[in-house]
Order: sequence, then structure tokens, then C-alpha cells
Amino acid sequence: MLDVAEQLETVMPTALTGTVARTVGMTISVAGFPAPVGAVAEIQRESGQPLLAEVIGFRDEMTLLHPHSDAAGVRHGNRVRLKRTTRWLRVGDGLLGRVIDANGVAVDGRFQPELQERTSFSQSPPHPCRRPRIDRPLSTGVRVIDGLLTCGKGQRLGIFSGSGVGKSVLLGMMARYTSADVIIIALIGERGREVNEFIQRDLGDGLAKSVVVVATSNEPALLRVQAASTATAIAEYYRDEGKDVLLLMDSLTRLAFAQREIGLAAGEPPTTRGYPPSVFGTLPKLLERAGRSPKGSITAFYTVLVEADDPTEPISDAVRGLLDGHVWLSRALASRAHYPAVDVLESLSRLMPEVIDKEHLEAAYTLRELLAVYRDHQDLISVGAYRQGSNKKVDLAIEMLDDFNRYLRQPVEQPSTLEESREGLQQLHRQCMKRLHAEQTSQPMAGQPNQSPIQTPAARR
Repeated sequence: MLDVAEQLETVMPTALTGTVARTVGMTISVAGFPAPVGAVAEIQRESGQPLLAEVIGFRDEMTLLHPHSDAAGVRHGNRVRLKRTTRWLRVGDGLLGRVIDANGVAVDGRFQPELQERTSFSQSPPHPCRRPRIDRPLSTGVRVIDGLLTCGKGQRLGIFSGSGVGKSVLLGMMARYTSADVIIIALIGERGREVNEFIQRDLGDGLAKSVVVVATSNEPALLRVQAASTATAIAEYYRDEGKDVLLLMDSLTRLAFAQREIGLAAGEPPTTRGYPPSVFGTLPKLLERAGRSPKGSITAFYTVLVEADDPTEPISDAVRGLLDGHVWLSRALASRAHYPAVDVLESLSRLMPEVIDKEHLEAAYTLRELLAVYRDHQDLISVGAYRQGSNKKVDLAIEMLDDFNRYLRQPVEQPSTLEESREGLQQLHRQCMKRLHAEQTSQPMAGQPNQSPIQTPAARR
């Protein structure tokens, strides 16, 4: 939230005008128009409404503008005037339950909300020395995440998967069942028909405490990039109001595509797989704005559409290094109707040990270890080459597999709390320890004391 003095400092008290010199693709070159980068200009057209465009750079003596909509009707010599040097976003509680576009305008067919506060689209992240430690968990309402990938208030995680593996359904479950005070959802580059499907089918009653920001795939790249800033700015407003905010952004990959389009139009050289340097500069600026502050927190989940299911492709690789954890959705699990299709062994929450107790952590390690043991021997088990009794851990993993899968699966309509996830996980842990103890009692190893082959976190260290 900005005061009047801060707003006045960013205003250019000069009326600037220029003329259209040429257009190349979606880029409009304007002569005699020294407006700053990020300023919004208005291009007059003989037919129709004036066209809004944003300054994205300079080339030779020309100012480069990227339009907010279709540039049809723009011709050489059209007059261009400066509309504003800084973009503001109106915010307030009237946004809750609404669907808005990248400019903050309601698009759900209802009246425009009355909003008294204003904030900037692009704010600086909290100072690193003033960020409180993340030491409290946030319930997402998804059992596999709360139990085995517990996230803290202010943590940032990525949801990585190929197409059609259940990202939207997982986000909808989080929005409906989370314990967060406010949910901000950004749908960037989505197909138009999927917006209402997500709101009505996946989000449902969760819309009441949510704000949905939409920029569909047919909209200009500039608005798709701006939608991410709009959603983050709204989340920052509620964080500064002392709220615990859950920010769900789908997807960072389409944001990167849009920024690539803008960067190449501005003349940037293509680098890794055609992405210009501005893409890899935009990502950390956006992601660092989430997190915990002395007033509140923004816990963020960003989806990443992995090209060809390759986790080493540039965007996935860059984002994984910027975030505090990753949730990997497996196509193999989805093909077996295992939902949510979270591959626990390929997923990680870096802050999980900081936000849960020792008993919860020990139970999570036990389940992960047994899942890993089963995967290592899965080929032998599937062809019948494994002999029962050869390895006690493998025997236990086989016996407990159905129980593990029942815990990891969760119907869309079934909510789950953090306490329920923790108790269910500890119950599985107790069953594992009981079966191990029964086996060791009946068949003790000669000359050795009975001990559990499942190592505790302390033993691992």
C-alpha cells in the first residue's frame, strides 16, 4: 500500500507525444517519444478506441511499445501520447470472491468492486535480514503434502509435471481445504474454456475467500506477464494486512513463454533454447516477493509445465534452484488412477524438518524409506523373482504397500487437516514397527540383538 508522497515521486509531470514510425510483429516503434520503460501510452486510431501500449525498450532513436490488445487499425503517423508513467493497482477486501484480469478489472459479469487502496504492480521483496524464520506449518488440505512434504508459512514450492497429470485438480483441492486466510490464484496462459471449469468444478466454495486473476492464452504477452505481478501484488497487500496468504500460480512456464516473446520483440538475443536473458532475470524477481514478513506470510505454489517430462529443461531447472522445494507429479501414477499423482520419492520440502516435530519426521522418513526399498526391487517383485524372507525391509514394504497407497490417495471431495495427516502417518509408522518387532521376535538373527532395520532421523545423521 502506497501513500501519496510515494505515488508523486514516480510521476513524470510532462506531457509527451510522438508518432508511430513502424510496426514489426507485435512491436510498435514510436519516434520522438522519450517515455521511460514501463510507462503506458495511448495510440490514436482513426477507427475504434485508442490502443493502450507499454514501453518495453528502445532501439536506435525509437521507443518500442508492446500493445495491450490487437494492433489492428494502427498506421504510420498515428499520434501517441503518454498516459501514465507508473501503473497502480486498486486493492481491498472487495476483491475477495471475484475474478479479475491483469489490470485488476472484474471480468466475472458483476459490478466493479469499490476499492479504496492502491499499490504498485512491482514491489521489492522483503529485506533478507528482516525476514522471520519459517517455523510454523501451513495445512494445504492435501494429505500427501501435509504428511510427507509439509510446507511452512512463507515457503515457496513448485509443482512440476507434464500436461494432463492433475495440476489444476491439485490446486483446486488446496484452495478449498487450506487453512490459509486468503487464497490468490493466477491462471496465466490458460485455455479460455478451462477458466470457468476451474472456478466452478475445482475451486467451488473456495472462491469465497479467493481472488482469481486470469490472463488467457489469446491475450497479449504483456498482459500474461502482468497477471503474475497483479496476483503477487494482491497477495502482498493481504500479507501486509497480517494475513496468511496462499498464492497459487498456474503456470510459470507460460509466464516464461510470454516474457520470451516480449524479450525477443525488444531485440534481446536468444540464449538457452531460445529464451532471452530477461526470462531468467524475471523469475527470481517475481518468486522472491513471496515469503514471510514481520506482518504476515505468502505461501506460494507455482506450477511448472515440464516439456517432454524432462526435469532438466531450462525453466524447470532454473525454478527448482530458486524455490524451497518441489512436488513432482508422475504420469505413471496418474495412468494408474493414483490421485493426487505425487511421486513422493522425487519430491522434496526443504523446510519440512523446521516446521514439524520429531515423531512426525521419523514417521515420514520410515514411509519414504520403505517406498524407496520397494521401488528398488519392483522389477524382481513383478516377475516373481523375489523370494520372501530374503530382505526384511522388502518384505515389510510389500506387506504395507496397499496401506501406503490408501494413505497417499485422496478423493477430490475428501478434505484433510494437518493433524489428520500427521496421525494417519504415525499410525502407519506404528504398524511398521509392530510388524518388524513381531518378525524379529519369531526369527531373531543369531548372535545379534533385535533391532529395527528402519533408521531413525538421529541414526541417519
